[in-house]
Amino acid sequence: MLNDETKATIREHWDHVHEATDQPFDYGFFERDGFVYDTQPACQAVVTARRLDAGRALPFLAHLQGAFYRDNRDVTDNDTLFDVAREFGFERDRFRDEYESLDAFGETRGDFLLSRQVGITGFPALLAGEGGRYAPLCTGYRPWEPLESAIEQWLDGKLEVKTGPTTEPPA
Repeated sequence: MLNDETKATIREHWDHVHEATDQPFDYGFFERDGFVYDTQPACQAVVTARRLDAGRALPFLAHLQGAFYRDNRDVTDNDTLFDVAREFGFERDRFRDEYESLDAFGETRGDFLLSRQVGITGFPALLAGEGGRYAPLCTGYRPWEPLESAIEQWLDGKLEVKTGPTTEPPA
């Protein structure tokens, strides 16, 4: 549950993001009683989208973020997630079945483990990787120009590379 201090911190972050990007936010979020700010369900929904159609995972992430930040929808609620997936164009029952699978849960846990192992401590974050070797390109918001430079450094082999998970994520 969010206390007043946590709400103030989140609001400050949202204000900074809005100033930098014009991303709209519905601040009614802060009026929810008993809301637990848990990113795991939304992350698992993105993993589910990736499992169903990898090419649509990033656009689905953007759609899901809009549902949460702009539209103030509760993306910690599974039914809301399944509705958002249907609105995006996934078949709701298929999405639900994949979301609820142990494979999707394990892959989500693996993504969290990878994030910790390569030093990601905040979000948004962007990793580049191949063959179990990863480099954080950014943590937190970053305008295109410095992000483009980080991508070029990755492609040129000039970024420090870390190894991803060496064990299976917990199921």
